[in-house]
Amino acid sequence: MHGPVWVGWLLVLLGAAAGAYCLVRARSGPAAQRGEARGEGLMALGMAAMAWPVAAPSWSPWLFTAAFGAAGLWALAHRHLHHAVGALAMAYMALAMVVPGPQQAGHTGQMGQMGQAGGTGPMAHAVPGGVPLLTGLLLVYFTGYVLAAGVRLVPAAVAGAGDGTAGGPMAVPGAGVLPACRVAMGIGMLAMLLAL
Repeated sequence: MHGPVWVGWLLVLLGAAAGAYCLVRARSGPAAQRGEARGEGLMALGMAAMAWPVAAPSWSPWLFTAAFGAAGLWALAHRHLHHAVGALAMAYMALAMVVPGPQQAGHTGQMGQMGQAGGTGPMAHAVPGGVPLLTGLLLVYFTGYVLAAGVRLVPAAVAGAGDGTAGGPMAVPGAGVLPACRVAMGIGMLAMLLAL
């Protein structure tokens, strides 16, 4: 990832907080929501691990690629399209850090270290990575997702403002937090893609 170290730490904080909340949330509620919360939580913790701005072993991108690739295939098999896109995007970003792209002739793909000039952590490198078209498509997808999910939060907030009279909407404690975590994670994905 390119950019200042503090951006990496903010992504770690965002991912860890969202992941912890989702995993705690997965312990209660309807079965369908528990499954979604587990998926969101694991993806958020994976995002936090990938954004960690501290030196990591040279094999970590391959581990991230394998883990997120497997998670993406699992999500596809269970017809969770957004989780599949997110997991495969994370695998793509990890792979882009070690495999030279078309504009990276001669680049070995070695990761930078935090103490070295230009290095911002385990996923740091000297030149932009990835395939520009695929990165652009993922940016468009996650931008659309964040906007659509953010707009869906507004009616939930307005509906939660009901007075609770018969036939009126009732506020459910924490009902808007899981969708807000999804928006935050989408923003985190956008930041990671932009820093690619």
